[in-house]
Amino acid sequence: MSDTVTLPAVAPAPAAVLELMKPVTWFPPMWAFMCGVVSSGVPLSGRWPFLLAGLVLTGPLVCGTSQAVNDWFDRHVDAINEPGRPIPSGRIPGRWGLGLAVAGTITSAVVAALIGRWVFFAALVGLASGWAYSAPPFRLKASGIWGPAACALSYEGLTWFTGASVMAGGLPDGRILALLGLYSFGAFGIMTLNDFKAVEGDRAMGLRSLPATLGVDRAARIACVAMAVPQFVVVVLLFHWGLFWHGVGVAALVVGQLGLMVRLLGDPLGRTPWYNATGTSLYVFGMLGSAFGVALVL
Repeated sequence: MSDTVTLPAVAPAPAAVLELMKPVTWFPPMWAFMCGVVSSGVPLSGRWPFLLAGLVLTGPLVCGTSQAVNDWFDRHVDAINEPGRPIPSGRIPGRWGLGLAVAGTITSAVVAALIGRWVFFAALVGLASGWAYSAPPFRLKASGIWGPAACALSYEGLTWFTGASVMAGGLPDGRILALLGLYSFGAFGIMTLNDFKAVEGDRAMGLRSLPATLGVDRAARIACVAMAVPQFVVVVLLFHWGLFWHGVGVAALVVGQLGLMVRLLGDPLGRTPWYNATGTSLYVFGMLGSAFGVALVL
């Protein structure tokens, strides 16, 4: 597929554009955004326009744009592995994929600027991470450290920050920053588990994901530690802030995850999808529980 193809006059079908932006991936950042909204402790009344704009920003715009960027720079690989994807299949022809990624980046930045200064800052960091993740010369996805770290920061931390900033109209409280930082760190483990589904392909393509370089057993143990340790710190902070029952609730969710991790480690490659549906669900419920808790002390 040549990069010098002239942009065709006929635009791609909306269905192909929507598929390119992968709506299924919008849920995690939108969930983290709502955790930010809850953690702010600010009533929703009078903030609905900002809330809706923030949801659109974190889901369809920033996340959707990042998916378009990724598909454009992976189009040659997808032509072999997933020829039915919108770009290699020709449903998004020529350089429309790149054009959509650029247009999404500009639109995201404009919307973020209209919401507020700190939201604009978070959006720029998220967009830069999305491009650096997929595009050369950085191509962070080739690293088992920087790739998952960039995804964890963008999907959890920046979107939580955006939700809190949208509601507060400024920089979030330090306790909120502590929570979103810890949950972002823990999300590194979730992103590492996501690499398990492509371990053989990563090895073939020279991508240095942790499962590809360290093996699935060691990578799974690292992922479990990365997920568990920050949550224990969250529990300690909740108790320190006088949020006893919230601390107990989050602690119970962590203990539940530990039990599921034991089973995961017995067969990491085969049980990762199962763990993503169970353990990761407990993780994100803990995010929401801690968000409700910190809102009470602000």
